[in-house]
Amino acid sequence: MHAIETLNLTKIYRDFWGRPRVKALSSLNLSIGQGEIFGLLGPNGSGKTTTTKLLLGLIFPTSGEARVLGKPAGDVPTKARIGFLPEESYLYRFLNAEETLDFFGRLFSIPRKERRRRIDELIEMVGLTEARTRPLREYSKGMTRRIGLAQALINDPDVIFLDEPTSGLDPIGTREVKNLIIDLGKRGKTVLLCSHLLADVEAVCDRIALLVRGNLRTMGQVKELLADKDALQFTVKNPPADARERVEQFVARMGGTLDGVEHPVETLEELFLKVVRQDDHKE
Repeated sequence: MHAIETLNLTKIYRDFWGRPRVKALSSLNLSIGQGEIFGLLGPNGSGKTTTTKLLLGLIFPTSGEARVLGKPAGDVPTKARIGFLPEESYLYRFLNAEETLDFFGRLFSIPRKERRRRIDELIEMVGLTEARTRPLREYSKGMTRRIGLAQALINDPDVIFLDEPTSGLDPIGTREVKNLIIDLGKRGKTVLLCSHLLADVEAVCDRIALLVRGNLRTMGQVKELLADKDALQFTVKNPPADARERVEQFVARMGGTLDGVEHPVETLEELFLKVVRQDDHKE
């Protein structure tokens, strides 16, 4: 069973008269395994938010299917096994971190003793121990993002939707959140990550899908997508020469060691821009 699956998922927004206005998503097919960290990328208006809303059951598809943990998107019992961090966290600013997490824990009917344990664990995990009793109105954007991430994990979800999880964080906080996401994957959690910070996606995701104008343009393993198959890159101790065979012979004669041979890898940012520009040329 896939943790997340879509089959020809399509969403068309209509005007007041019911006429098609915007085709936000067109026949999307995705299969995301349990324990996989999956990146959903695309420029503004590409269909990322629409896909997330469809999977969460917040809106309904025009056609096609969306399934989470084997159940149709929006299935009420399944929602208790989902965590969600939206791009903008709408939290009660008069509550502090403890009270915020206690509020969300009550929504999931988590027993009091377990709720207290989870609250303490999550506050420490997101680095808010010293600010746990401060009202959220005194939090910086980065701190608000941290407590938002904690609330997304309060129910110990099996599937987690994260929209721009490192927005507003400094480099140290960003690294901590990325490590946390990687750890969630190791614990068997499925993470669907939407972000414009391509370096973050590249660092944590197992696979990615790139949407452009509601269409899936490319999908696969990050390393495979970024590899330049038309060239070979030699990494050696002591400088090498040209071709592989000559390099091996040369390095051996010089007493060096051939450290590795692999395809050169472009950055995720370069891939992103290339795919989007190719799509622009089709217009």
